Amino acid sequence: MSGIDGSGGIADFDALRRALAENSERPEGPARNARAEELLAAAERLDIPLAVIEALGHQLKVYNYSSEKDKMFVPFARLLRLWDERPGDFDEYETHSLHWVFKWMSSGMLDQPHVPLASIEKWLGEMEHRYRLAGHSERAVRGAEFTVAAHLGDVARAERAYDAWLAADRDTMADCHACELHEQGWWRAERGRDAEALELWRPVLEGEFGCAHEPHAVLATSLLPLLRLGRADEARANHLRGVRLVRPMESMRSAYAEHVEFCALTGNEARGLELLAERPAYFTDTGHPRSAYDFHCVVALLMDRLVLLGLGGRQVPGPRGRSWTARELAGHARGEALALAARFDARNGTAHLSERARARMAREPLAERLPLGLRATRPAAPAARVPGAGAGADGPDLAALVAEARRLSDGLRPNAVEAWAAVGRRAERARAAAGAGGDVLSARDRAEVVDHQAMGQGPEGVALFERAALLYAEAGDPGEALAARARGAYVRALGGETGEALAAVTVLYDEVLALYAEDGTGLRQTASVLIARARTLMRRVQEAAQDDAVDARDGALDRALADAEAAVRELLALVDGRAGGEVRLLARSAEAQAMLADLAAHAGDLETAARLFARSAEAFASAGLPWYAVEYEARLASLAHHLGDVAEAERALRSALAHGGDHLEPVGRAQLHLQLAEVVGGRAGFAEAAEHALEAAHWADEAGEGRTLGAWARHQLGGFLLRQERWAEAAEVLESALPDLNADTHGDGAVVQTLWWLGDCLSELGEHHAAAERRLLAAETARHWPEQHDHATLAHLAAESLGQAGLAEDADRAYARAGELWRELGNVHGLVRALRARAWLALRADPAEDADSAEDAGGAEDAGAVDAVDAASALMARAVEECATALERVGDDERARERLVAELGHTRRQFGDLLARSVTGDADDDAIRDVLEAALAHVTEAVAVFASLGADGLHGRTGAELAAGWLAADLSRPAEAAARARAVLAAYADAPRDDEAARGRRAEAEQMMQVVAESGGE
Repeated sequence: MSGIDGSGGIADFDALRRALAENSERPEGPARNARAEELLAAAERLDIPLAVIEALGHQLKVYNYSSEKDKMFVPFARLLRLWDERPGDFDEYETHSLHWVFKWMSSGMLDQPHVPLASIEKWLGEMEHRYRLAGHSERAVRGAEFTVAAHLGDVARAERAYDAWLAADRDTMADCHACELHEQGWWRAERGRDAEALELWRPVLEGEFGCAHEPHAVLATSLLPLLRLGRADEARANHLRGVRLVRPMESMRSAYAEHVEFCALTGNEARGLELLAERPAYFTDTGHPRSAYDFHCVVALLMDRLVLLGLGGRQVPGPRGRSWTARELAGHARGEALALAARFDARNGTAHLSERARARMAREPLAERLPLGLRATRPAAPAARVPGAGAGADGPDLAALVAEARRLSDGLRPNAVEAWAAVGRRAERARAAAGAGGDVLSARDRAEVVDHQAMGQGPEGVALFERAALLYAEAGDPGEALAARARGAYVRALGGETGEALAAVTVLYDEVLALYAEDGTGLRQTASVLIARARTLMRRVQEAAQDDAVDARDGALDRALADAEAAVRELLALVDGRAGGEVRLLARSAEAQAMLADLAAHAGDLETAARLFARSAEAFASAGLPWYAVEYEARLASLAHHLGDVAEAERALRSALAHGGDHLEPVGRAQLHLQLAEVVGGRAGFAEAAEHALEAAHWADEAGEGRTLGAWARHQLGGFLLRQERWAEAAEVLESALPDLNADTHGDGAVVQTLWWLGDCLSELGEHHAAAERRLLAAETARHWPEQHDHATLAHLAAESLGQAGLAEDADRAYARAGELWRELGNVHGLVRALRARAWLALRADPAEDADSAEDAGGAEDAGAVDAVDAASALMARAVEECATALERVGDDERARERLVAELGHTRRQFGDLLARSVTGDADDDAIRDVLEAALAHVTEAVAVFASLGADGLHGRTGAELAAGWLAADLSRPAEAAARARAVLAAYADAPRDDEAARGRRAEAEQMMQVVAESGGE
């Protein structure tokens, strides 16, 4: 009987217990609480005291793990009354549970400001008394007292209670290790002992201890101590792991608030806003005032950060019913936090929580910006005012600005263009202030202002270069005038007018050489014209290469290469040996080396190109211009990677990052970090590769390339985290990457790979429904690819996830589809594994699902069980047949044959296991013996199959031997079981001590010998 009556209500105690268990598995929240109330009413109708007790305990538990914690006092009071009146109605488990939740009442009262402090203190005494009567240690009592004292800010009492708590014996009433360590570490951190706190938390963070709410809470509480200790990487990891754990748990508002706080204090304000938007109910849930206090303190902190960034008018998520700006929400949250603090303090007779609230809301950032690798970018503040830009701006006088700009431009320093622009702005203001029409700058100064203005405009600057040339001529520098015109010619080439530019620069080249021969200009100006000519000829090489790649085979590329090389070598002949220490001439020589490298690459001589790029980069660095080396080191890295010299590629990329320093543009920094991540990841340096991918994602976001380059960086970062088995972090990053990855920009292969990786992460995290969804999405895209191996693999993985999610029918269909694909691909191993998986699914099928009614369910179960075993056996038999058929066709490929033999051995072994597990307790003895005999036959066959592989089949053989031994023992054949155990021990007689597989098999064999001996068999 199912225990469900005709109206869908609870008809008996077993049905109630099943319903209570099902409700316990539902997500925290009002729906689960409402169902608990329904089940309590159903329990009362059963008129069974223990049923009511269990339903009350369930109701208390779901209230405690929800936002309606204030409701748990009523069911507890009722339970306590039942205990006092009729303790005999409580079984052992419910007796333990009643005493266990005394602790919940203590903290629950403390978290409700309307409960008087005297009542809480009285309750502590009541708890101590009842625990003593029940024979429990005082450890839980002292822990509860510590919580009260810490809440009140009574440090002396808290320390005494803390010491007594740790000194008392642990017993069945003590909180779990994980929860105790969380509280103990929290107190150490409160007392300024962050390192001690983290050492206490280490077993929880590493997974040694855990429970329903741990490591969730420890991950959140560890964030600020880690930041204070400078362990930012661990803090980032704990944030990514922890958010994933607390996100679905309604009762963990305080822990969630700690993650928002972390974002506010690490330059991740946008991420904090996203977290607030995910939990709108947290603004208004009133059932747990203490966590509301924590939450509103953190909201105020985050909003104040936005206001300080100049974003007070930004729309932000807040309480429903109206729109909120950051400034408005800051005031509202601060008011809520202080009002709640005042209620607690009025109850406690202290000012402790008000002081804590003000201190928390005033916290200063612990990091200017801690990249998380996620999609959220920092909110853009209003543009800062540029010094010297406004009419009344203070700063250096005009002469000082000119001197600084000339220093920067003569030294080819970064920001020279900006410096001359500042000179121009200050000169304009000076003219306006003087009210005169004359110039406040010399012709030379005006020439440099205009020249650098042209440099900053690219192809749009041609006319400005001409104006600069006129001003240089006016200043008496005809060589620099020619150089300015040459720069203008090159800019025309960049705009596509290469022929006209080359004609113009050729005239300028003749003029400057004549002028230089007459000592009418200097080496620097002459070199400037020659470099412009060489650049223009290089531009013609690029165009000829593009044309040649299409259809032009008339020698244009060869001529362009020859002309450009001659121009470059002429430039080198001019400057080499004459540059002295002049930076500009050294830069011309270094750039000429890079041009020769480019020409070699166009000619197909990649080794020479790489050597010359390295020489050019070294020359720039030696000249004190390392930021110019970056472009050529990046190109060297690409060439080296293409040539298979991964070490040189890695060296060049590291050097580029070091040489670029703070002068790198964000997008360039992102690209270099991403290239280095791929190179380092290629040699399995996944931890460092993840660091570079993280940096790449951060700088791509800063450059406004978050949806393109940033998405690819996040894709890579997720993959590197996955390879380190950092599943939760990888899942957060990959989910963040997915919305921006698309087939047009990144290729559908990247989208499929991200979904694939994400499915793997979710599977490891136990999120099987979500894993199945991602794997099915990936499979749907891969379905259209010409090569179908990925499609088959993804279909198979999706089937695994569907099965683990309890969706047996969907899983069976997916496995069947995967099997078809494996067959089409000729992959016997995939096909056999799909058949075996379907067999196990068939065996586990619920025969009662198809019953027409509760009354005939029993008969349906009997018939269904037989059908399930038959179906499962048929599928396993097909798997055996597929192996055998493939072995007949394998030919002379010995490696393929060995793999197929091993697959057959595993299939035989699983066939035996499946039959053994199909045995049910209600079958008659003869039927059980027949099934076990069949199972033993398959496992014995597996032993023989693995034995045929020799040493390669050792572990498979011994595993099958042990399985056969247990079956022999079940069939009352102790001598056979002992013989098989001895065979395993003999097989591993000479195995090394550190061989874990051998050690495990020996231990199982020895256990089998002991069981046989105890049964009187030997």
